[in-house]
Amino acid sequence: MRIAAAEAVAERLLRLPALQNANTVAGYWAIGGELPLHVLMTRLSVHARYCLPMLQSDRMLRFAPWRVGDAITTNRYGIPEPMASTELLSPDALDVVLLPLLGYTRRGDRIGTGGGWYDRSFSFRRSAPTPPLLVGVGFACQQTDAYVPQEWDVPMDAVVTERELLLCPR
Repeated sequence: MRIAAAEAVAERLLRLPALQNANTVAGYWAIGGELPLHVLMTRLSVHARYCLPMLQSDRMLRFAPWRVGDAITTNRYGIPEPMASTELLSPDALDVVLLPLLGYTRRGDRIGTGGGWYDRSFSFRRSAPTPPLLVGVGFACQQTDAYVPQEWDVPMDAVVTERELLLCPR
């Protein structure tokens, strides 16, 4: 099921004009039950740089370019990150960001793991339009209507699941 879902999500994502034209795409290394992005990584335009998040001491994320086969290490939460990269991109330097999620609403609210890393890093998006385009990636069964967003939550622009590409109202 996860592999089929990853295929379906990659197909939907690759139809997004923003992703087709992106120079920098930030994804994530799937852990636990998160939807994996390995299918998408192999199908991105050769011109797009794929980046992974790296935790910083200021409790913000920076993003390092990464390709299959590049060295990785694990951060304090056991999540794989690129080895110390000399090039770290700030969140506002990205074109598209693919966000892991535990849950989502059709309004674009994201339920994450509770650490606030993405909300802090993309807080500038609460008052500014894209870029980057924030796209949640998950399974259709993760949709909920019971979530009430908090004042610090940063809404997503879209959600992609194995069943649909949902453009969120703003």
